[in-house]
Amino acid sequence: MIIAIDGPAASGKGTLGKRLAEHFGFAHLDTGLLYRGVARALLDAGLPLEDAASATRAAEALDLAGLDEDRLRGAEMGEAASVVAAFPDVRAALVELQRRFARRPEGAVLDGRDIGTAICPEAEVKIFVTASPEERAARRHRELLRRGEDVAYETVLADIRRRDARDSGRASAPLKAAEDARLLDTTALDIEAAFRAAVSLVENAKATLPAG
Repeated sequence: MIIAIDGPAASGKGTLGKRLAEHFGFAHLDTGLLYRGVARALLDAGLPLEDAASATRAAEALDLAGLDEDRLRGAEMGEAASVVAAFPDVRAALVELQRRFARRPEGAVLDGRDIGTAICPEAEVKIFVTASPEERAARRHRELLRRGEDVAYETVLADIRRRDARDSGRASAPLKAAEDARLLDTTALDIEAAFRAAVSLVENAKATLPAG
């Protein structure tokens, strides 16, 4: 079974993806880390994020096992990832890697921006997680403060809005809900309530699948 979770930045999809994978015994892939990994490779090499050719080469050379999550978190990397994710050739280079992960026999949960629409349109369960920009900015602001990053809420909100516009407006696999996705608005939900709602959505979807 494939569970595809999509949604904008700081909607809670990553946390839900991890929790659902643990609950159902599936493998989990935060596909946003792939784009952060590409951006990190460019920054480490002193190359501009706008260098589409170098970004594509970095994507083609990306190794899942070599991703250092600690170095890939933070506001800077989120914004950088959104820049390189807009390049069609970067997305194309990472498509098969994500699809191979999704085909794991034990089942897989993938979260990102285009899992249900472009990467795994055949996924048995599709959930589009969202929340208001203000609530998402508040969550990301708290996360960054816990990480020791001194950043103003207004700066985070502006970043969220900028990333929403870029992700939704890009030509290649823009952020949008799949037609058959189940919407989960987490604006007024804490993580436990959101998790229970997501589990219910998955269970309801499983109940409609053909036996065997």
